[in-house]
This record gives sequence, C-alpha cells and structure tokens, in this order.
Amino acid sequence: MYTRFFGLNEKPFSITPDPRYLFMSARHGEALAHLVYGVTESGGFMQLTGEVGTGKTTLVRTLLLNRMPANANVAVILNPQLSALEFLVTICEELHVPVPEERDSIKALIDTLNGYLLTAHADGRRTILVVDEAQNLAPDVLEQVRLLTNLETAKQKLLQIILIGQPELRELLARNDLRQLAQRITGRYHLEPLSKEETDQYIEHRLKVAGALGEVFDSGAKREAFRLTQGVPRLINVICDRALLGAFSSENRRVNRRTIRKAAAEVTGKADAANTLSRALPALGIIAAVIITTGFLSLLDERKTTIDTAIEAPVPAVAEPAVVESVAEPVVEEPRASLDDQLQLASEITNSQSATIALFNLWGLEYHSGNQSGCAQAEAAGYSCLSQRGSWGNLKQFDRPAILTLVDARGRTHNVVLTGIEGQVVELSIGGVIVTHPVNEISDMWLGQYVLLWRPPSGVSVSMVPGSRGSNVLWLRQSLAEIDERYRTSSTNPDLFDEDLQQNVREFQRDHRLDVDGVAGQQTQIIINTLLAADDTPRLTVPRLAQD
Repeated sequence: MYTRFFGLNEKPFSITPDPRYLFMSARHGEALAHLVYGVTESGGFMQLTGEVGTGKTTLVRTLLLNRMPANANVAVILNPQLSALEFLVTICEELHVPVPEERDSIKALIDTLNGYLLTAHADGRRTILVVDEAQNLAPDVLEQVRLLTNLETAKQKLLQIILIGQPELRELLARNDLRQLAQRITGRYHLEPLSKEETDQYIEHRLKVAGALGEVFDSGAKREAFRLTQGVPRLINVICDRALLGAFSSENRRVNRRTIRKAAAEVTGKADAANTLSRALPALGIIAAVIITTGFLSLLDERKTTIDTAIEAPVPAVAEPAVVESVAEPVVEEPRASLDDQLQLASEITNSQSATIALFNLWGLEYHSGNQSGCAQAEAAGYSCLSQRGSWGNLKQFDRPAILTLVDARGRTHNVVLTGIEGQVVELSIGGVIVTHPVNEISDMWLGQYVLLWRPPSGVSVSMVPGSRGSNVLWLRQSLAEIDERYRTSSTNPDLFDEDLQQNVREFQRDHRLDVDGVAGQQTQIIINTLLAADDTPRLTVPRLAQD
C-alpha cells in the first residue's frame, strides 16, 4: 500500500523473522557467535534467552539457513509442550529416523536414536537438536533432555543441544531438581533489547534493506520509537509499520515524532504507550482472523471421507482450489480462511504419509503403506529424495514440488506439499486439497525444512568426483554441453571425470550460485535436471494457479 509512495521494494517492518533483515547489533552478534560455536564444537549444550520480541527467532533462522555446518543433521522442535514420549518421537520425525514399532516405549526410542547417532558420527556428521520456546518444557521432558546428553562415544557427545527461550527458562533451570541439567550447559547468553543508538541504526538498516534511498524517519521519530518500545525489535516493527501507513494516509513523505506517537496509540489503544507496551508483548504478534471458508470446509469433509482409501492409492485430483485469491494489501474485502485455520482444521491429514502420497501423485508414483519409507519406495522406483533446510530461492531454483514442514500457532507440526509459486503467491496441497496463500503467510510457519524428489540419470543418486568413470559421467558431460556451449569439452575418454570436466562443473556451479567445489553432487545434478527437464516433470513454475 505505502511501499511505492516511499520508494520501497517491500515492507521494511514486517514481523516475519526474515534473516535478510537481521540487524547485527553487538548483542545479536555475540548471541549468534554463541550459537555458531554450539553447532560447530563437539559436546556443546547451549542456552539462549531473551525477552519476547528481541529477535531470538530471527537469530535461529539465520543460524539454520546460513550458518549450519555442511555435515550437520538438524532437528528443530518449535512446540515444546510435549510429553517425554512425544518429545522423543518428534526428534525421530525431525531427523527422518523410522520410529520403532514400540513407539510407546521410551527405551525403544532412545535405543533407536542412539543407533542413528552412532551411524551419523561414523559418517562424520553432527547431529544438532534446537528447542525453541524451551521455557515451556515440562520438568520430566527436561530430564529426558539431560539423559540424551548421555549418548556419547569415549571421546565426545553424539548430540549437541541448543535451548532457546524467554527469561523464565533461566529461572526454570535454576531449580534444585534440575541442577544436573544446568551443570551440563557449556554456554549461556541472554539477548537484551537494543540501545537508543542501536534502535536508530535498526530502523535505518531495515529501510535500506527494503530499498529506501533517503531519510524516511526523522531523528525525532527514531527517538520517540525508542522511548515507546525500549528497544524491543518486534515492537519497533509494529509501530514503525503503522507509522508508515499513517504518513502515507496523510501524504507526508517523512515520519516525525507525532506520527510515531499516533501509531503507538492506534496499536495499543492508549494515548501514551510507554508503560503499557511491554505488557502487551504476547498479543502484538498474534493478529489473525479465525474465519474458515465454506468452500474449504466442504472440500475437507470430502477429503476426510476418502483418506483411508487414499493411503493405498494415489491422491485423487481435486476439482478446484478451495482458496484462489491472495490479497497483497492488509485490508481484505471478503473473509478468507487463514493458513493457520486450514492447517488446524486439517490436522488429521497433514501427517508425513498424506504429504508423501500427494507428492508421489504429482510424479505419477504409487505409494504403498507399510514398513518401507517414502524415500525408500522412491529409490526403488528410480527416484531420489533431497531432504535439507533451505530458502524460497532454493526451491525456485530446483523448481520441483516439495514437502514443507509447517508449524501452526499452537505449535503443531504439519506436512504439506508445495505445488506452485507465482510471484508472491504460493500454491499448497493440504491433504490433497489445493489452496493458495501469500509467501509471507507461509514464511511465518516455515523454518526451511523441505523434501523433494528428483530423477538421477542412472536411477541411483551418486556424486561424481574427479577420477569417476561410467555412464553417469558421460551424462554429465553431454548435459553440460547441451545446456551451454561454454561447458562443452572434448575428450578421448568422455566417460572419465577429467580436469576439463571438473573446470566446467565449477563454472556451472558458479553461474548457478551453488557451492563451487567441482563435485557433481545432488544439488548440481538437480539443477542440470531442471534445465533439461522433460515435459512430464512436475514443476513449481507451472502450477495449477497459473493454468486455471
């Protein structure tokens, strides 16, 4: 609404924890350094605390998307209000570890995790557990966390744990009955709000990231923003966003102190919010309409009646999307079901099995229930799974449907299938029901975990390194030449991965913003596959929303 008026590319003060907007204050830099240390050094048991809205979630996203070691397997638990049994099952699911048949046995789950950790350690991989909102962990679950730290070899711990929480976490761990756990924490950091000078820099930083070329907030406005928020980033975002809207409505191209005060009063309902904003913190980030559209309800009811039979067969096609309208402006003309509402309503059919069925259906594969995982079934059919954390940019580049792991407002995990991206609108399959939502709405619930399918050239996923031989190398050489003449090489041994081919692989990786290591691994092969994909390959860039 106001972005064009101020010469911005996007809204600078969205409360979505976007790592691009991370302002690295001295405190945030130290906190991130502590987190990075925790995931790169063996045996680390880290604790990060901070008041609501101080940027903990943004730091975690930055860590997960940009600072994780390449050899890390990561489990992220966003809903800590679990029993000890549910906690262990969730860790298994996050790490894609098959849950044992005795899933009601804590011993069986611990034994399964221990076996997985030993295998990962033998393969040179780290396993990291990140628990957000850890102040909500029950004492018996915290005791289970302590017992997990007993999983170790003769030289080092097998599991690194990072606890993220509000100040109450420090009080919780100070309890006498939890002293054994507290003694195992090797690093602690408490994230404080921004100072007055940092608040000024924070506002300017976010405006510049959004594309501002000149001054938008005058010095008085920034001073007032600090007075009213006491340096809490989320509150700064809420008030500054409202102030930009107010200045736009008044056709003022500069935000002043009066506009900031008015914005704060509108946000809190108080004439001077300096003493009340801190008490309103928990409610400021939870602004969502609880409206379920009749169309989605009817489609979901229909889907529920057929889900049992769908487990044994591909998901049937859905006639029309339940929601096909996304509105960029903050004011909508007609009620629309939020993604959070839809996920909570569909919670019975947003498990990993339903999502795998939907993904298989897009590829024309048949899913069979049983002991074999979806990825194992895919490999048997000549496909391969890529499971990792990434960004929207990664997904657009791979251009493949993917299973996304989302977390609703209650902390429940849901698996949905990303089936299309068009501009700032994303198309999802929720238990087979097609819906569309703005990218920002989905980003609020997604920490970057996804799984996609692709077809290796020989039906088996194999990385190619200098010195490799065979039909896969021949495919690599010919495919690069087909993509661009610059990558063409001549060789008396075309099935040999020689120095010339390695140089071309490096050039290809550099051109497509991949890690330039000269090794044709999964990501490099997937990008090649994308550029040469056959017409029957499901693509994100040709979604239903573009066809209808």
